[in-house]
Amino acid sequence: MTKTWLITGASSGFGRGMAERLLARGDQVIATVRRQGALEDLAAQYVDRLRVVYLDVTDTVGVQAAVNHAFADFNRIDVIVSNAGYGILGTVEETSIDQMRDIIETNLLGSMILIKAALPHLRAQGSGRIVQVSSEGGQIAYPGFSLYHASKWGIEGFVESLSKEVQPFDIEFMLVEPGPARTNFGAGLVLPDPIEDYDGTPAHDLKEAAFGGGWVIKGDPDRMVDAMITAADAPEMPFRLLLGADAYAGVHAALTERLAVLEAGKDITISADFTEEELATI
Repeated sequence: MTKTWLITGASSGFGRGMAERLLARGDQVIATVRRQGALEDLAAQYVDRLRVVYLDVTDTVGVQAAVNHAFADFNRIDVIVSNAGYGILGTVEETSIDQMRDIIETNLLGSMILIKAALPHLRAQGSGRIVQVSSEGGQIAYPGFSLYHASKWGIEGFVESLSKEVQPFDIEFMLVEPGPARTNFGAGLVLPDPIEDYDGTPAHDLKEAAFGGGWVIKGDPDRMVDAMITAADAPEMPFRLLLGADAYAGVHAALTERLAVLEAGKDITISADFTEEELATI
């Protein structure tokens, strides 16, 4: 059975890869892009099954209108893929306030607004799936990516809470957490003006590794896209989908350390409550 998908950030990377595969197998795709002409080749090839919408996810009115029109024109949308986003590589001190605002408005608030706009339509149609492209960076943190991590940790908390709110309406979520992949993500990184005092520190060392070839990127974007589609099609869609061996190792280590810290502080943590005797007198 063919499906209808709405994908944001479809001009390149995972969004483009998903659109290509879904169209090739016969599905319908509404693809949002920021650049005019970004999907001209696909639009010419799939005239009847691809609709390209020019949209900036920070445009609240535009997002609402695009979602409303998509549901009105296609009657039903089976899967919404919230994929638009980018990264900043620089220390907090190097990053301007405007750069901070921009990435939060795009990666976090833009995703939240898109999902909020879709919810009434998904409730009305009685079901639906939302795939939120997050990152391994929604569970771990690298030096120099603090603003990117803020957006990804934020969207993970938002989705985890929201998924419980809409569970009665058969609206399902999946957080996709890709590790580093050979997409054009690096080319789109915002690089704040460096502060010399940070030379030789972990944040600048990571930047040098990223652009000097010292960071070997193992993630295959084609395999990752295939995994996303397979999981989104599954009878029981997983809530989290971590992608890549390095991502697995990094998240496993982070969760293990977090659990060890939790257990080490257990006595102090529990001591912060009223005792049973005290509760009986309150």
